[in-house]
Amino acid sequence: MPIKVIEGLPVRELLKKEDVYTIGASRAHTQDIRPLRMLILNLMPKKEETELHLLRLLGNTPLQIDVEFLYMSSHHSRNTPTSHLQKYYNSFEEIKEQRFDGMIVTGAPVEKLDYEQVDYIEELKNIINWAQTHVYSRFFICWGAQFALNHYFGIRKMELPSKLFGIFEYENLYAEHPLLRGFDDIYSVPQSRHTTVDIEGLKKTDELDILTEHPEFGPDLIASKDRRDLFIFGHLEYERDTLKKEYDRDVSTGQHIDIPHNYFPGDNSSNPPVFNWKSHGHILFNNWINETYQNTYYNLEDMKNDKHCR
Repeated sequence: MPIKVIEGLPVRELLKKEDVYTIGASRAHTQDIRPLRMLILNLMPKKEETELHLLRLLGNTPLQIDVEFLYMSSHHSRNTPTSHLQKYYNSFEEIKEQRFDGMIVTGAPVEKLDYEQVDYIEELKNIINWAQTHVYSRFFICWGAQFALNHYFGIRKMELPSKLFGIFEYENLYAEHPLLRGFDDIYSVPQSRHTTVDIEGLKKTDELDILTEHPEFGPDLIASKDRRDLFIFGHLEYERDTLKKEYDRDVSTGQHIDIPHNYFPGDNSSNPPVFNWKSHGHILFNNWINETYQNTYYNLEDMKNDKHCR
């Protein structure tokens, strides 16, 4: 089934060429099913690139999904035209009375800042507090996951000695968990971050399950016990060349950056990267969508009476 997006969204044409099906609002209104309502809070500077990554994964499901994009009105985006935000995105004020089945919060290139130094941090706090009562299932990625774990459970963010950059193998610790259906025992994850979280604090948090882990760098996928919050530090949504673009960008500006670990064959940046995490990206998103679909309210207004909302 297709995902419903706003008419004219530029990346829709790219998705069409890849046979990722999308429909506009006019056609969606003729479908006699209850679609899932998904909200994407896109904190990344290059918004269209992130849109494409996430919509590719959301579009690989038999369900119809209505997608809305959210931006931070308290932050001025220097990399995305204001016209794009105004046409295809909503402010929090515009959607705060609505309810959604799921919400994705992306990462952001602010990880070296203290949380209170981020110019939109108060707005972000308001949104993820709101999501606990207005969104059934939440999916936090990279810095978004670190901040949510800090905000909800007080788990500290910590700077790594050097950037974690490349493809790393993680162990599946919880094979029977519904969010890990179809996962191999060992699978590859792209990482691109300067920070981690207090792993001991994370392990002592009773409300959380650690689903996957690296022997040196610690957990990657974490879920709340009620399975309504999912946190990932890595980037299973990345495309084959995402890390290459980041590496080439930093090299071109004269920054010191190590070659991504286990990414270019022979550690030669002229060799095309091997795309060895793609299937697990699709599996994870499909599992999350299925869990949301199986457990969300048919009438989202019934969420008002949900005793499990924080």
